[in-house]
Amino acid sequence: MNPLYIAATGMVAQQERVDMIANNLANMNTTGYQRRRAAFNDLLYEDNKRPNSKHSRANGIVPGGVKAGLGVHSAAFYRVVEQGNLAQTGNPFDVAIQGSGYIPVTLANGETAYTRAGAFQLDQDGQIVTHDGLTVGPGIAVPPGAIEVTINNSGEVFASFEGQDQPLNLGQINLVRFPNEGGLTAVGDSLFQETTASGAPLVGAPGTAGFGTLLQGFLESSNVNPVEEIANMVKAMRAYELSSKVIQTADQMMSTKSS
Repeated sequence: MNPLYIAATGMVAQQERVDMIANNLANMNTTGYQRRRAAFNDLLYEDNKRPNSKHSRANGIVPGGVKAGLGVHSAAFYRVVEQGNLAQTGNPFDVAIQGSGYIPVTLANGETAYTRAGAFQLDQDGQIVTHDGLTVGPGIAVPPGAIEVTINNSGEVFASFEGQDQPLNLGQINLVRFPNEGGLTAVGDSLFQETTASGAPLVGAPGTAGFGTLLQGFLESSNVNPVEEIANMVKAMRAYELSSKVIQTADQMMSTKSS
């Protein structure tokens, strides 16, 4: 009986939805995390044909046939690229992006990845790196003896030294945008990489047309709304239970038919 298989696809789809919601809730305190949403597609239809019937109007034909659906499957888990809340930390190397864009970092294999998690620090050589030690941007080193480091809204990094009136410009942190942010592939550790679906990266200074600005001493929180996620989980569980009821009903019908 088709209801058994149809209901099974519904249970699998809702289980995957619950898995996604659980991942969102697990990352509700992850800096720069963007919540996921599930998209579903219906499966193929079984065409139970019957002759077309004539309409009372001249030459009128009413389309015939009965199409029976065969269930559902998960089509995609897409990212919701909304701005998260900004939380002040007071750490001079923490940077939040207000608006569109990602900060490029260099992976250990030399490839470039992109992140919105701006929890940066200095390594033993004075370079600005991520908490995993990945170089930020083009590689900006803070010289020894600097008494204050400033990152302005445009991404320029300045260091002040005792006895000098003017701060020293150490470099520029640029932002990167993509024609389709949802096409970026997540590689873990709040990092993304370019794909064919995302399009080629567009590099620009913070604050220029289409790019957000940087805020020093802030971090972007995840955009997960726990109340909304719990409500979605309840709806997913209800749908899962209804699919399981369909299986029980189909089993009862088969038992009655066989008896």
